[in-house]
Amino acid sequence: MFKRILLKLSGEVLAGEKHVGLDFKTIKNFAEGLAKIRNSGIELSIVIGGGNMIRGRDALDYGIDRVSVDSIGMLGTVMNALSIKAALENFNVPAKVLSAIAMPPVADLYNREVAKNLLSSGNVVIFAAGTGHPFFSTDTAAALRAGELKLDCVVKATKVNGIYDKDPAKFNDAKFIPELTYDDAIKLNIEVMDTAAFAICRENKIPVWVLSIQDSKWVDNIIKGTKTGTIVKA
Repeated sequence: MFKRILLKLSGEVLAGEKHVGLDFKTIKNFAEGLAKIRNSGIELSIVIGGGNMIRGRDALDYGIDRVSVDSIGMLGTVMNALSIKAALENFNVPAKVLSAIAMPPVADLYNREVAKNLLSSGNVVIFAAGTGHPFFSTDTAAALRAGELKLDCVVKATKVNGIYDKDPAKFNDAKFIPELTYDDAIKLNIEVMDTAAFAICRENKIPVWVLSIQDSKWVDNIIKGTKTGTIVKA
């Protein structure tokens, strides 16, 4: 059972069946689960991607340069973070958005000491705008924040129930891997997180727990530390 976790989510989770933008019914239901995790006594922080706002590969195909694409994506993560914050507050859960890009009207600038104090006082802290720089994914941002704050675990919530040796959506003979090392994850080019994120977690000895957010028991699994999904560790 992990007491201090960072939950890494894809932006698509917030889009629901629309697959793009924000679906507030989905966000409300999702926030109810997050509130349950926080109320169990776990210190909860979150990083959300921006894929529901912009699909980077599509933009690149139409000639938009990478720096612009990444900047738009970072702003998309801020919108996602603010939507989760508002939904959590409806469940009387204090939440704070800390952005890697200065935008005082809507979010405070990320500060390590501020984040530590907020978490220890029971706030859910949502880290937005990635690392604040292009060419770095939100996976890398999640690993970076977890390392800076010395958290117990990065929980990567995905559409599949862990890591396989190949894409289970494409290959019926894909084999489930319940546990592997950081080095193996990097060597095998496991795409559930990028290499930089795995390397940061390896350096800081932070396990990465990959589980399915589509599992109806995902919230209870996190709270109880149920052995499910895949653990990446030393």
